[in-house]
Amino acid sequence: MSTWILEVSELSCGYDGSAVVHSLNLALAEGEIGCLLGPSGCGKSTVLRALAGFIPPMTGQIKLRGNVLSTRERLVAPENRGVGMVFQDYALFPHLSIAENIGFGLHRLSRQQRQQTVQEMLELISLQDMADCLPTNLSGGQQQRVALARAMAPSPDLILLDEPFSSLDADLRRRLSIDVRDLLKKRGLSAILVTHDQQEAFAMCDQIAVLRDGQMQQWDSPYNLYHEPANRFVASFVGQGCFVRGQMMSPDAIECELGVIRGNRAYGWARGTPVDFLVRPDDVVHDPRSDLQLRIVEKTFAGTSTLYRLQLASGAEIEALFRSHLDFQVDQYIGIRLEADHLIAFAARETHLAPGPARN
Repeated sequence: MSTWILEVSELSCGYDGSAVVHSLNLALAEGEIGCLLGPSGCGKSTVLRALAGFIPPMTGQIKLRGNVLSTRERLVAPENRGVGMVFQDYALFPHLSIAENIGFGLHRLSRQQRQQTVQEMLELISLQDMADCLPTNLSGGQQQRVALARAMAPSPDLILLDEPFSSLDADLRRRLSIDVRDLLKKRGLSAILVTHDQQEAFAMCDQIAVLRDGQMQQWDSPYNLYHEPANRFVASFVGQGCFVRGQMMSPDAIECELGVIRGNRAYGWARGTPVDFLVRPDDVVHDPRSDLQLRIVEKTFAGTSTLYRLQLASGAEIEALFRSHLDFQVDQYIGIRLEADHLIAFAARETHLAPGPARN
């Protein structure tokens, strides 16, 4: 029996005979939350529509709990797939109470079972005192929790979340993403989230698929996407960072104008091979005693921290994230050093990471 709740194999799909997504492969374990992350037009919403059963595959297949739901020849209807959906606009029935909205998809249960399930969902989302209210009496965050409760109530095998927080303000979006993750984990439900917001993906998800032009770039944990990106696009798209040109000094050391950088990854390139080394803002440490003095060309205050853009002698630039009490000014020179434990480098003009085993 399969250990995966969701298996997508060589999936290609699109519209009017034209493929938007090409040869997608991913597998999600029971109770995991996965994410489809990428820029606009990368195909993530198309994948979600295929998972929901709204469009058929051109090639490949989709399996849920080992059962084939979608192939080119077979397409199980959306209502028979055991899949719940949460939409960006909530899609609540305005004329039904909160309790009635949650119980809408429970018509196969007895009245007593339906009432019990609705009450459990209301308590889970902490809205039991508003059971008889209409959706218009709720805030955006409360409405989204009701939409999630309605999707969870039938205990589906998989829940699909289509940019569910995009219409909310940034602070509410952050808090609600954590709340939704907690709710899904409490129920042991598996889910796939579609978003273009990296912080939302990092906060909610166990596995993330980075898509570009309809092709999977990497399916991995948030930690590995950030520290061990599979290619240059993932390295640039996930998190912040700037590339600095250098050359290999040894399998685990790069020489560049920032000095000799050593990390926990060994590469197979020969000494002297030109490479591009990724510097993350959190790799940069302020050190007033350092001989490496860089000019500040841009400053962005963000409350607890400040992001500085620093110019190297060559004209190349890197970014540094310092606590905001270190209040430097544009055009000021400051001393820095690098603490880049995770060495991320690409052969110059190449797009794929040459992997080497990380060392403890």
